[in-house]
Amino acid sequence: MDITGLPFDAEAMLAGLRPWVECESPTFDAAAVGRMMDLASRDLLVAGARIERIAGRMGFGDCVRASFPHASSAPGILVMGHLDTVHPIGTLAKLPFRRDGARCYGPGIWDMKGGNYIALEAIRQLARAGIATRLPVTVLLTSDEEIGSPSTRDVIEAEAARHKYVLVPEPARPDGGVVTGRYAIARFNLEATGRPSHAGAAPGAGRSAIREMARQLIAIEDMTTSDCTFSVGVINGGTWVNCVTTTCTGEALSMAKRQEDLDQGVAAMLALRASSNDTQFQVTRGVTRPVWEADGKTMALYDHARGIARTLGFDISHQSSGGGSDGNFTGAMGIATLDGLGVAGAGAHTLEEHIIVDSLAVRGRLMAGLLATLA
Repeated sequence: MDITGLPFDAEAMLAGLRPWVECESPTFDAAAVGRMMDLASRDLLVAGARIERIAGRMGFGDCVRASFPHASSAPGILVMGHLDTVHPIGTLAKLPFRRDGARCYGPGIWDMKGGNYIALEAIRQLARAGIATRLPVTVLLTSDEEIGSPSTRDVIEAEAARHKYVLVPEPARPDGGVVTGRYAIARFNLEATGRPSHAGAAPGAGRSAIREMARQLIAIEDMTTSDCTFSVGVINGGTWVNCVTTTCTGEALSMAKRQEDLDQGVAAMLALRASSNDTQFQVTRGVTRPVWEADGKTMALYDHARGIARTLGFDISHQSSGGGSDGNFTGAMGIATLDGLGVAGAGAHTLEEHIIVDSLAVRGRLMAGLLATLA
């Protein structure tokens, strides 16, 4: 079969992607994520899929499972992505969908609506050309990846267990490469407790929870080494400026290349104590992503993808990567998983998030080649 002849058109793909990008879908807004799932479901349905809506839980949005008709019932290919983003409603005012030369900007366009869209386009192109995939294809779109997939991990693992391959169109690496492993990641919830007093009349009688959290923040981030990193990304505290704050909460993240390094980091975090007897400080463990290390099946999948890329006129490297994705779960299960199959770009989670428009067609052909030839 001649994948190179499929008429992928980056400009047409960009036009189709635009409504997805302009449908803001931050993780913590279940209704907004639901609207995004509606859009994707409609496009997948028109492409020939049977759509199943999986009700959200824990206050998060629904997921969508799209399965395409196939003569075989053998374990097939799972294309897995998320449609939630880190960008709150209203980000479009600061980061509108806009074309600037080779780049196109917008919230979530790179992480990872662009990647999900190329998978949809690859499926459409194969169907239009009458090219049947050798294995059944299922698309799973989830709603809470950006916060570690607390409500969808069970769905992801159950669905992946029914498949032979998992393809994850998360953003491509800076050199255009793909991902064959992910670092381990742990999240933590932090709570500092102080003693209230009037900040103007009797400041010395109180003990500030915000001050305690500030001390702990520095201590946590100072634990960072080349083997295990620590960062505090969320802090909330205080209600009245004239009150010494009683409670301050926060969230921290730790990442390590090896599971044993993360385990040591987790132990260090859980061992943290208040800096004085007048305050309290508690760390509780949140969502954890296991380390995913490439095995023979994943490397064979990478070699297959690299062969397809070469027939298309380019090469792809592979690497283990930080950042975390739902590929952590499927790779750690021992299922052949290839991540980083999405579009080229930069600026994830920032107001400079963008894709390289031409990469839509390039990566679409690579995805189509994988879907068509994996057996």
